[in-house]
Amino acid sequence: MQSFHQTLRNALRGAALAMGLGALTVGQAGAVPSYAEQTGQPCASCHIGGFGPQLTPFGRAFKLSGYAMRTKDFSVPVSAMAVFSYVHTSADQSEPPAPHYGTNDNAGLDEASIFLAGGIGDHFGGFAQFTYDGVGRAFSWDNLDLRATQRATIGGTDVLFGVSVNNNPTIQDVWNTLPGWGFPYTGSDLAPSPASGIVANGGLETSVLGVSAYAWWNSEIYTEVGAYWTPSRGFLSSLGASTDESGIIGGSAPYVRVAYQKDYGEQNWEVGLFGFFPDIYPGGDRSTGTTDKFRDLGVDATYQYMGVGTNIYQVNARYTHERQNLDATFLLGGAANRNITLNEFRIDGSYYWHNQIGGGSAVINSARQIGGSVGYFDTWGSSDGLLYADNRTLTPDSDGFTFQTDYMPFGNEPSSWGVRFNVRLGVQYTLYTRFNGASTNFDGLGHNASDNNTLRIFAWFAF
Repeated sequence: MQSFHQTLRNALRGAALAMGLGALTVGQAGAVPSYAEQTGQPCASCHIGGFGPQLTPFGRAFKLSGYAMRTKDFSVPVSAMAVFSYVHTSADQSEPPAPHYGTNDNAGLDEASIFLAGGIGDHFGGFAQFTYDGVGRAFSWDNLDLRATQRATIGGTDVLFGVSVNNNPTIQDVWNTLPGWGFPYTGSDLAPSPASGIVANGGLETSVLGVSAYAWWNSEIYTEVGAYWTPSRGFLSSLGASTDESGIIGGSAPYVRVAYQKDYGEQNWEVGLFGFFPDIYPGGDRSTGTTDKFRDLGVDATYQYMGVGTNIYQVNARYTHERQNLDATFLLGGAANRNITLNEFRIDGSYYWHNQIGGGSAVINSARQIGGSVGYFDTWGSSDGLLYADNRTLTPDSDGFTFQTDYMPFGNEPSSWGVRFNVRLGVQYTLYTRFNGASTNFDGLGHNASDNNTLRIFAWFAF
């Protein structure tokens, strides 16, 4: 059996390989079909609804164990996905989402991705994703999560130790509460969205690299510490990414995570805390000699009912408080205040019918899976006359609801195109009660929050 130090060295070598492949290989990785072939399990064993990214306890264990569980000695570690959308807003937008689209009723390819995804031996695995952005019409590297793991017994307690190399804070998390894998799980750049969000909610995705070490104690207590930094501009540019919007981390940014999970078989729950603390040169501008300091602290919880019959329920919730010290932006003339706060609250619930699952020996139900979800989102914070100068109230406040219904024909059984092919067909509706600061006339030009209410019809293919 390999030592943990040997395993760590292999993980770092694998990270270098995956980064190199990024030039040959930003959305979300959902169900990756190469894992289904590797494990010999239907997608419903790992994913609520038979399609990612909501994870079952079996799916969480698979991820925490380094994506290395297998029933085949070898399987092809390559997968792909594509997402197509039609988007309609209640009123025409002020400008198109991209130069080659209209102000309303847009349709097209949101994204197409290739994955190198699978396990190597018993201790190493992961995925590297490369994506074509159909709206921006550009290629770039996307989510990366490479892991090395080892088990030990300490004081009679089973402990799973691991290391994750990733490029998006919270993407390594196994609960669907944190931003990396949070509801609504799929979206489109063709749809309008509020201007403000906490830095942990996608503010640095694919423009950083991080390493974190974690321990999973008795399959109940989870602890993790890590740090992120900004690679060189040349490295990011070669992978289609940049720091123009995200900025450059000064030094390294600590990340911490603690969670407690209890699994009762037919139901399970989790409560946790997380923190992310980057110091950022805005836009990479070092001329002020100082940084903007972001301090994100959050609490999260989830509950799954996976009991008798074929009905599954899940509820996820998260609250995050962010303190911002904007010394650099203030000196650059971009903020009126040096110290402000931003808050995010998210809660969502899902129900899936005919979603029968199992870990290792799933009982297969041939019925197709139909699901529905609803989520509430709320962002609010301090006012600032320069930072939020483009809205009437000079605040970041936005809230509303997202409704989704979807259909997965192949979550529990192989399609006629094989075990690798899966699809989710869905309808989303996002309703805004506030948008960029207000419910009515939010921009001072007569536009209301409800003008941005969005109907989206999508098809999400994985193969």
